[in-house]
Parts: sequence; C-alpha cells; structure tokens
Amino acid sequence: MSGTAAHPKPCPICKKPAVEKFRPFCASRCADVDLGRWLTEGYAVPVRPEDALAADDEE
Repeated sequence: MSGTAAHPKPCPICKKPAVEKFRPFCASRCADVDLGRWLTEGYAVPVRPEDALAADDEE
C-alpha cells in the first residue's frame, strides 16, 4: 500500500495541509479564492494557436 493518505498534498493556495471536506483545499476560504481566480481569468488553460484556429472553424 502507498502512504498517500498519510501525506495529503498541501492546499494549492496557502500550502497548509488539505482537509478532506474541502480537498484539495484546506478551507472554504481557499476554495473561494481559487474560484475567484478562475472567474476573473487569473488562471487560463493554455491553447496552441492551431487549436484556436480549429475551434473557430467549427463555429
């Protein structure tokens, strides 16, 4: 068996230990911070130029 349950990954926002209820975050506050970053385009999924052209052709 692996020891992944004994050593959960840290919260990606504040680096505190993650809590099962809010996983992968440590609390609802960090989950809300992450959601806010997505909604304000603080995060973006990278797209290759040819992928963007293919998506335009499909419309």
